[in-house]
Amino acid sequence: MNIFCRALLVAALSSLAFAQTAPVAPVSDRVAAQNALFEEYFQLGLKNNPERATSIGDYRYNALLGDASMAAIARQHAEADAFLARLRAIPTTGMSDSDLLSHELLERQLSQGDVNYSLKNYEMQINQQNGVHTSLADLPLSVPFDSVQHYEDYISRLHQIPRVLDQTTDVLRQGIKDGLMPPRMILDKLPAQCDGVIAANPFILPARKFPASFSDADKQRLTAEMNKAINDEVFPAYRKFSTFLSQEYAPHGRTALSIESLPDGKRRYAEAVKAMTTTNLSPEAVHALGLKEVARITAEMTTLAKAHGYKDLASFRAAINSDPKWTPRSEQQIIDDFAHYIHQMEPKLPELFTVLPKGPVTVEGIPDFDAAAATHYNSGTPDGKRAGRVVVAVANPTTRTLVLDEAVAYHEGVPGHHMQISVAQQLKGLPKFRLRGGYSAYTEGWALYAEELGKEVGFYTDPISDYGRLNSELFRAVRLVVDTGIHDKGWTRDQVIAYMHANDVNDALAQTETDRYIAWPGQALAYKMGQLKIRELRDRAKQALGPRYDIKAFHDEILSGGAMPLDLLDARVDRWIKSQASEKPAGN
Repeated sequence: MNIFCRALLVAALSSLAFAQTAPVAPVSDRVAAQNALFEEYFQLGLKNNPERATSIGDYRYNALLGDASMAAIARQHAEADAFLARLRAIPTTGMSDSDLLSHELLERQLSQGDVNYSLKNYEMQINQQNGVHTSLADLPLSVPFDSVQHYEDYISRLHQIPRVLDQTTDVLRQGIKDGLMPPRMILDKLPAQCDGVIAANPFILPARKFPASFSDADKQRLTAEMNKAINDEVFPAYRKFSTFLSQEYAPHGRTALSIESLPDGKRRYAEAVKAMTTTNLSPEAVHALGLKEVARITAEMTTLAKAHGYKDLASFRAAINSDPKWTPRSEQQIIDDFAHYIHQMEPKLPELFTVLPKGPVTVEGIPDFDAAAATHYNSGTPDGKRAGRVVVAVANPTTRTLVLDEAVAYHEGVPGHHMQISVAQQLKGLPKFRLRGGYSAYTEGWALYAEELGKEVGFYTDPISDYGRLNSELFRAVRLVVDTGIHDKGWTRDQVIAYMHANDVNDALAQTETDRYIAWPGQALAYKMGQLKIRELRDRAKQALGPRYDIKAFHDEILSGGAMPLDLLDARVDRWIKSQASEKPAGN
C-alpha cells in the first residue's frame, strides 16, 4: 500500500474510532453529513472518470480521458475504502426509509468494489464485447459537438488515446503475471477489432457534421488538427496495441472456458453470480431455475402453436424459420424495424406510466469493427440534448431474423432501457449516485419485463410477433442454463450452441452469444432474475390491493427509486403496498 493510500485509510479509521466514542448527533445533522458524503463521492467519481461526466452532460472534464494506470486503480480503490469507512461511521438510527436506503446502496456498492479489487478483476478488462479499444472508438458518438470548444476538447482527447492504451497494456501485462487471463479463443478476436477501427476511422466523423454557424476557417483548422492527431498519434497507438494483443497477450490466454479454472475460481464465479443477480443463489440453484423456466415458456409456446393450427411447437417453428418474410434483406431493414416498434410504443406510454422520459431515442447499427457486440442501449444526457441510442446488431443480416425485433425494440428502447434510465436521470430528491446506479439484475430485469408490456397496450397482434416475445423470454431463460453450464458445470462451446439451437436460437446469434457468456461470466443471468422479481412484486401488489391496484402507480414505484439490488427493491415495494393498502379510498 503506497503512502497516499495508507494516509487515506488511517484518516478514515480515525474518523470511525472517534464516531464510535462520540455522542450520537441529531438525525438532521447525520443526514446532512451523509448527503455531503454522497455528493463528495459522486463528484470525485466524475473527476476520476471524465468520460462518465461527459455522458451525463457535465462538461467540466471534457478535454480529458481517465487515468487507466495501475497506480490510478490503486488510488481509486483507497479512496473508495475511505468513503466506506466514513459512511459506516454515520449512525443511521432514526433516519427515514429513503435515507436508510441510500446508505445501504452506497455501502453495498463500495463493498462490491472491495470484492472486485481483491479478485483483481481489473486485470481482465478487455474482451470482444467490451474494452478500451471499442469504447474509445465510440467517443465521436458520445460527446457533444455544439461549439468550437467542444471540438478542441475532442482533439485534446485524441492526443491522450496513446497514453490510455499504454496504461491499459501495463494493466493487462500484470494480468499475464498473475495468471488472470480471458480465454485465448476470445483474445484472438481483438486484434482484428483494432484493425477494423483503423479501417473505419470513426474518429474523423465530427469533421463531417460541423454546425452551420462555424466559420470556414474553423472548419479547416479543426479538420486538419483532427487528421493530424488521428494519423500521427491515434492510429500508431492502435497498431501498437493490436500488436501487443496478438503477439504478447493472446498467446497467454487460458485454454479452459470456465472462469472457475482461474485462481480462486469457485469464489470468482460465485461472486460474479451474486453481483449480477444481487441474490445469494448458488450457480446450481440458478441452473435449476433456468431449466424450470425453459420448460414453462416452452409449454406456453406450444399452446400458442396449437391455437394457430399447428400440431406441435416444432412444426410452428419450422414454418416461421422457413418463411422469407422474417429474414431481413439488409442492415437498414433491421434498423428500420426497431425504429418502427419503438415509435409505435411511444404514444402508448401514458397508459402504463405517469412519469415519462424527456429525451428522444434513436436507432443505429453496430459498426463493422464492433460486430461481435450485442444489441445494446447507450444513454443520452439528462437534459435530452443528446439522445439515447439503441445500437443494433446488423452484421450479415440475411443470417438473422426479424421475429425477435418487436420484443427487443421494447427491451432496448421504450418501455425498457431508454424509459428506465431516462426516468432515473430525471428523479428529484435523491443523491446523484442513485440516479445512475448500475445493478444489472434491476436494469436488465426491467427491460425484459418491459418486453411483455406491449401486450398490455394492444401490440403483438401477429401470432409470429407474439411467438417472438415468448422466444425472447425463452432466450433469457436459456442463458441461466448455459452461463452456469459453461462456468460451473464445464460445458463445452459445442454443448452450449447445441442447447441454444434446440431452443430455437438461430446460429448467428448462438455463435456470438456463446462467446459473450464465455467472456463475461454471470452477466447473462441478470435478465431473468430481475424480471421474475418484478413479476413477483406485481402479482403481490395486485393480490394485496385488489381493485385499488393501479399499473401506472406500480410502475412509477418500481422506477422512482433508481436501480437497486432485488432484495432492497422487494422491501421498498412491500412498504409501498402497505402504504397503499392503508390509505382510505377517495370519498370515504
